[in-house]
Amino acid sequence: MSVRTPVYLDHHATTPVDPAVVEVVRETLAAHFGNPHSAHAFGWAAKAVVDRARGQVAALLGCTPAEIVFTSGATEANNLALKGHAALHDRPGRIVTTDLEHESVARPLDELAAAGWEIATVACRPDGRVRAGDLAAALTPDTTLMSVVAAQNELGTLQPWDEIGALCRERGVVFHTDAAQAVGKVPLDVAEAGISLLSLSAHKFYGPKGVGALFVRARGPHVRLRALASGGGQERDLRSGTLNVPGVAGLGEACRLALARRDDDAERLRGMATDLFDAVIGAVDDVRLNGAAEPRLPGSLNLSFGGLTAAALIRELSVLALSTGSACSSADGKPSRALAAIGLDDEARSASLRICLGRNNTREEVLFAAERIVSAVGKLRGNGGAGGARGPPPPGRRYPVSDSETRLRCLSTSMTFTETCCPSLTTSPGW
Repeated sequence: MSVRTPVYLDHHATTPVDPAVVEVVRETLAAHFGNPHSAHAFGWAAKAVVDRARGQVAALLGCTPAEIVFTSGATEANNLALKGHAALHDRPGRIVTTDLEHESVARPLDELAAAGWEIATVACRPDGRVRAGDLAAALTPDTTLMSVVAAQNELGTLQPWDEIGALCRERGVVFHTDAAQAVGKVPLDVAEAGISLLSLSAHKFYGPKGVGALFVRARGPHVRLRALASGGGQERDLRSGTLNVPGVAGLGEACRLALARRDDDAERLRGMATDLFDAVIGAVDDVRLNGAAEPRLPGSLNLSFGGLTAAALIRELSVLALSTGSACSSADGKPSRALAAIGLDDEARSASLRICLGRNNTREEVLFAAERIVSAVGKLRGNGGAGGARGPPPPGRRYPVSDSETRLRCLSTSMTFTETCCPSLTTSPGW
């Protein structure tokens, strides 16, 4: 199989910039150097670029352009949402969140806790999803905000934002979601979901780095924030400073492409992830899918390989660009909080690989990756390249869709594929 290496399988970390986005950024850099806040022809031309991008972001989210505040990315947007909300209150209140949050939410909440805010952290279930009922039980009369990640960046699991939005509307609580991984990959309408504040980053869906946005609901109800930095009053006086016009233009184009391609991309990525998963578990023993099989981000897998460490696997897989679930979820080297949250012990966390497919991956690359993973597991387990005691399935064997779905459900709740959980499959030919 001829495949150009290394094969990029780390699309939750960042995505390659789409060629159409590159062209829009290039054109903006070349032709629209004006300050969009200047009152002359060059400024007006740059402002038109910004206005177009604002409309493209709004179209993807299902809101009005006036509700979009441009930022440097989701980290800044999360900080503005959480700290900007807290700054409006004369005295600390209560915020409800989960144990699945990215560090750019968890750390600001730690700072608010140090300032006297009560932070109630609701535990997810073993499938890597939080339940609306558990969140409801954590609400008290002095709860002012709830922050729940839309798509978990390590597990790929999607959270029930429609149910959470309905709950927050009913209780009069501001609902913030870090949607950096979800936007552009799955349908997410802020109006339908009742979301008050939403954070996103362009580079998570084929846009440039260093630019993102915060959706701030303007009506039904109007959401207020206090700016974290003072300046010229740009972006509704919430984020002062001259805008990164080329970056904003690239974000807008990435949103336009996502709206046009999202469903087709998702279907293709789901199919390729299933192919990769089938190929691996068809040849490797003692594999666990971490997090619920559905709903999850298209093309997203987090797998633990019993008896191995992901670090050792990574060393054997230099032809693949992927990441470890046990490696830090932030730059400070801390182990994965998400894998601990779903109940994995130290050994299972250290054996986890995060595999994230993207728009540019091909089926040939996916099959190549599966072959290399199987070979690496077999080598490290001392099986001479075979993935485990079972050995590879017969050539050309394709498991029925129903079997794949059963194995996915099984593997997301059981460490090992056994006769106890799936007797009809373990006794099938080839197992």
